[in-house]
Formats: sequence, structure tokens, C-alpha cells
Amino acid sequence: MKIEKVHINNFRLLRAVDISFEDLSTVIVGRNNSGKTSLTEVFRRFFASRNFNLEDFSFEAIQEFKQLCIDFSNGEDELIIRNKLPKIELRLDVKYDNCSEDFSLINDFIVELDPEVSNVIINICYQLKDGHIAPLFIGLDVDRDDFCLVLKEKVAKLYHIQITASDPADTENTKDIDHKSLLKLIKIDFINAQRGLDDVTTKEKDILGAILSNIFRLSSLESAPAEMRARYEELDTTIKSIQNDVNQELTERINSFLPTLSIFGYPGLYEPNLSTLTTFNAQSILDSNTKVRYIHNDLISLPESYNGLGSRNLIYILFQLYSYFREYQSQDILPGCHIVFIEEPEAHLHPQMQEVFIDQINSLITKFSSDLNNGLQWPAQFIVTTHSTHIANKTSFNTIRYFFKRGNSHFTIVKDFNTEFNISEHQKDREFIYKYLTLTKCDLFFADKAVMIEGATERILMPLFIKKIDEDIKSNLSSQYISYVEIGGAYAHHFYKFLDFLELRTLVITDLDSVKRTTKNKRTTYPACQTSVGSHSSNSGIRNWFENEQGYADLSSIRSKTDEQKCINHRRIAYQIPEIPNTIPCGRSFEDAFILANKSLFSITGRGKALEKRVFDKAQELNDCKADFAIEWALKTGWSIPRYIKEGLVWLSK
Repeated sequence: MKIEKVHINNFRLLRAVDISFEDLSTVIVGRNNSGKTSLTEVFRRFFASRNFNLEDFSFEAIQEFKQLCIDFSNGEDELIIRNKLPKIELRLDVKYDNCSEDFSLINDFIVELDPEVSNVIINICYQLKDGHIAPLFIGLDVDRDDFCLVLKEKVAKLYHIQITASDPADTENTKDIDHKSLLKLIKIDFINAQRGLDDVTTKEKDILGAILSNIFRLSSLESAPAEMRARYEELDTTIKSIQNDVNQELTERINSFLPTLSIFGYPGLYEPNLSTLTTFNAQSILDSNTKVRYIHNDLISLPESYNGLGSRNLIYILFQLYSYFREYQSQDILPGCHIVFIEEPEAHLHPQMQEVFIDQINSLITKFSSDLNNGLQWPAQFIVTTHSTHIANKTSFNTIRYFFKRGNSHFTIVKDFNTEFNISEHQKDREFIYKYLTLTKCDLFFADKAVMIEGATERILMPLFIKKIDEDIKSNLSSQYISYVEIGGAYAHHFYKFLDFLELRTLVITDLDSVKRTTKNKRTTYPACQTSVGSHSSNSGIRNWFENEQGYADLSSIRSKTDEQKCINHRRIAYQIPEIPNTIPCGRSFEDAFILANKSLFSITGRGKALEKRVFDKAQELNDCKADFAIEWALKTGWSIPRYIKEGLVWLSK
């Protein structure tokens, strides 16, 4: 049994989103404040705390409350108002097998029995109680400053959680479900981002010991697996034996500290003496005294807090998952679904450990099932929220759900990479991007904006270009999270669909790569040449940008493109243009353009094609030392940004 899809309405940034869950693990990625935490929190509120307040409603829902308040005061029908009234909703689409185990668990949630249907819809809503429209709106005034404060108090009193199951074929056909039945079917657990593992050396924090103590508590339950129960009974027997051995002597010594009541001489105290009995409780002993130690050598073991934060964090996650698995096993009736939210597992982990974690997490399900559950499948699904480029790039595209907001909107949009790239014409792009992300540190999932560049020269100088632009036009590009993707013009086009998917404002900086069509002895070649004498461009990134032109792209057509034509969706392409509009000299590559923009610093003079030729020849001398060229000019001042890059960065800053 698995949760296939969830739909969330009106919870914080999650205004109306659909999220599909993978069978094993789903990875949630996105920029800061994009709604990732809201996904975890809505499950926590419905399954654990069961506590909501007005601030949990989406921004749009608050506006709807105001409008409905006006409608109520104008005499609008209460039934119409109720149908429009905001509610926080979590809808679960649960897929089950038509086997006896699954069917016995899901039976209470089936509205209409249909052998062809193998899923149920569970609706969990925080909504107004029946018959409370008038109490909600009477006394509310949208023109008063305390409108939200009064509304908050009313929502807390008049709203409640209601759970229903609906027929997948007819969602209006529903039946009520109680909360206990829901918890028997679906178990939800959380490994929070704040795990209390801060590096302390003066006071030991036994976080891991507490987890072990909880595992022991689970083993004492009658419903615990037999092997866990057996270990508990062995430990309990040992502790009782210790109690019998020491109780007599311990009692005598403790009694010596007690006074006899007779010395007080108080009338009515007929029992003249007190006695003590010391008992040992296994759970209390473990709660108070269990500590995880790291074996350093044969002579010493070190406290839990002495190990590195990264190792402690990873061990904590593994211990917690093991504890949740044992909790699942110890239920009187085993739940059909077990969802575990893992927030920011990358905390304190170095990159390789992050990649190993996401690689290995799915194998835990198989390992626990085979080694600790008699081969019975643990129905766990891991929902991992992360800011880690290493985790995001290592995981399969199928598992990624991308959260983002458009502009200054107040709601989250969720995209499924697997769905949007699931057609054959995008297969090559998909394969290339996955390999690129796996092999490089690419943070496009988390960036505010992106710049794609040709090579090391642009990469070294780009932060300085951005700083100059900020100074010139008073922009704030330097303070934004900009991802730099180094990719040659021959491969840049593979990213175009991906950038559209991300809806990430991206400047693609590439080279004109002018070539001249030459036919000799019936053989046609396209040697590199200066721009003014070129006939075509050999840059496939440019070629694919404009209408997927095949072969070499016509140079005059490319050079005539307007600024508007260079923009597609959220991306813009920038290639060399004359430093002075409507003049001949134009760079072919970044180095040409930089020299042309700063010709006096290179002691180059001339006009027209002669100037362009001198610049072209100078740039050719740099082919084997481009990085040195960039470093040299990064250390100097007083130079100008090539015009094509400057115009592109001005566009990016908007």
C-alpha cells in the first residue's frame, strides 16, 4: 500500500498543489521560502499536533474571508457562503493491493466496492463546523484594524478537523472517518531539521541514547516482535536479579538514615517506624543512564558529543529511522502506509557523505524488511526536503519535486521533472543534464537567477562584471543567489528545456563563433574567421536558440536579431555585438570582445575591418592561456565590460 499523490489546499504557501509520491523516496527541492517546510508541516498538523490557527491559511484565503464577511453582511445565502469558505485541506490518494492484508486495513475507507478500483481518496479538512456561519461573521468588520485578530479567535473556536473518504469514481459520494482509523492506516513520522545536535563539550547531550531508550520501551509492548520482546525479558530478568541481590543490604543502610516517628511525640501516629524499599525499573534506568559512547581504544570510550557533528547527524538519522521502523513493528495492527519526512539531512555532512546518504536510504527499507521483519515489506516512503546540491544532483530525476514561486506571488508551484521530460524528443536533453548535474556542482534548483558561460575566462571575471553593473545602475545582483553554469556553446542547448522547466531567469552568454564557408576542390569547409568576413556561425547553442536551424546558422540573420528576439520565456541569449552600434568591428569570442572594449589598454588602434583584424589576431594568441588572461585582468582596474555582456546583465538585474 502506498500514498500515490497528495493534494493540498490553502495551507500557507501551498495554495493549491498536487504532489506525487514515489514508492520509496521523493526529494523536495527549491529555493528558500518556496514552501518545502509547509509540506512537512501540514502533515504534522493533521496527524500529530492537530492544531491550526489563522496564520496557517494561505494569503489568498485571508482575502476570501474578508470578501465573504462583506457578502454575509449584504445578505448572501449561507449555503453559497459555506461553499466558498476557506478550509485547509489535505487529500490523499492511496493505492492498495487487492490482497487480504491490504483490504482488511482499507475496508473502512472504501465507499463503493468495485473490484476494478484499487485506490481510495481520503480527505482531511480543517473547516467550519456545521451551522456556524452566523457565529463566524457576526461581530466581524473588515474596516477595523483588529479584523484578523477577531477572526483568529473565531476560527480557533469554530473550526475543527473532519475526515472523510470519497469514492474515486464519484468524489461527492463520501463517508465519515474517525481520526483513530486514519492513524491505524497511515503512520507519519518526522526527522526535523533542528535535531539538537549542536556541538557541546561542557555538557553532554545524549540524543542517541534517548533513541535507544525509546527502542527499549517499544520492546516491552505485548505487540512488539518476538525477538525484541525476548531481549526485553532477558534484560528485565537481569535487573530483577540485581534487585534481589542488593535489596536487603541497601534497605538496611537506607533505613539507618530515617528517624523513628516516636521521637516527634505527636498523638495519633500509631506506626512508630518507617521502612524503605528500593526498586529497580528497567525503563527508568535506561532513560536516566543510557549513553552512546564511541570506542576510542581499549582504554577509553568517548562521550556522544565528542564525535563530529556530521557523523552524529548521520548516526542520528539512522537510529531514528530504526526506531520508527521498530515503532511500526510494535503496533497492534500494522499500518498500511508509513511516511517518514526527513528535513535537511545534509546538515554538517560533507559532500561525499551527502551523496552516499541519498544513494543508500532506499536500501534501508530492503535491509530492515529482509533482516528484521521476516522478509515482510516495510511500507515506508521517505519524503526528503533539502537545500543540498549534492543530494539533488545525485538523486534520480524521477524522484525530484521542484517547489518555486513566480515573482512576488504568495503561493507555491510544484513541478514534477519526470512528467515534463517524459517524451522522446527530450530524452537526449534529459540524459545530458543528469550526467552534467551528477558530475558537477550545479545549484540551479536553489538559485534566484543563473548565468551560463562558455569557459574559465568568463567564470573568473563574471563576479567583477556583476559588481560593476551594480555600481553603474544601482542594482543588487551581487546580493542575489546566482548560479554559474560553465558549459560550452556546443552543449548549451541541452539546458534550454530544463531552464524553462525551472522558470529561472537565466542569461546565456555564448560566442558568435563566426566561420566562413569555403569551397575548394569540391570540398566545403568552415574555417574560423573574424566576424565581418564570416558567413555562418558554428555555435550550436545559437543555432538551436532560433527555430532549431540545422547545420551552420546564417551569420547575418543572427546578427540582425533584436533584443526581444533574443529572449525566450525566462531566458535571454547574449553573444558578441559591435561595441559602438552600427560600426563594423565586432568580436568573435569573449577575448576578442574584451580586447575590443578596452583597445587602448592593449595599445591597439585602427578602424573598421583593420581594427577588427588586429583584435582577432591578438585574441588568437591567447588560445593556450585564457585563464591567465582572465586572472591578469581580474587584478587590474579601469577596464570596461564588453557591451553584449553588459546588456545581458542589465536584463538579468530586472
